[in-house]
Amino acid sequence: MKTNAIRLVEQKKIKYTEHEYAWDEAHLSASSVAEQLSESEHRIYKTLVAVGNKTGTIVAVIPGNRELDLKKLARVSGNKKVEMLHLKDLEATTGYIRGGCSPIGMKKLFPTYLEQTAQSQETIIVSAGKRGHQMELAPQAICDLTKGTFADLVL
Repeated sequence: MKTNAIRLVEQKKIKYTEHEYAWDEAHLSASSVAEQLSESEHRIYKTLVAVGNKTGTIVAVIPGNRELDLKKLARVSGNKKVEMLHLKDLEATTGYIRGGCSPIGMKKLFPTYLEQTAQSQETIIVSAGKRGHQMELAPQAICDLTKGTFADLVL
């Protein structure tokens, strides 16, 4: 079954590679995904959804082995304060569930920020929109599809 993320990538004729793996509820972290795919954790990017006091929902895409700096995200997104979106609101807001949240193909096009270090990699791996399903593509393609911005986002 094709996800919204894969449909969008194919519609725009963007080159990508799908990666599927066995997942379970206890192992949804980027390190688990990296292990399953025999990839380096800095190539697996996680999609985090936050809420800014001025902009509302914002999306951050950062390496799986790094931590999001909420102050940096607030600054770059024009907010005074940013907090993580409650997990219970994730599916209603984005159309995706935890462990399967892709930055591409969300219900709406939210302001999206990609960690600037992604630019130094030819491809990165992000969720393809469901658990156990990742896609590898150029960071610039993700930026183009989400109308995103590269920024310094990590601690």
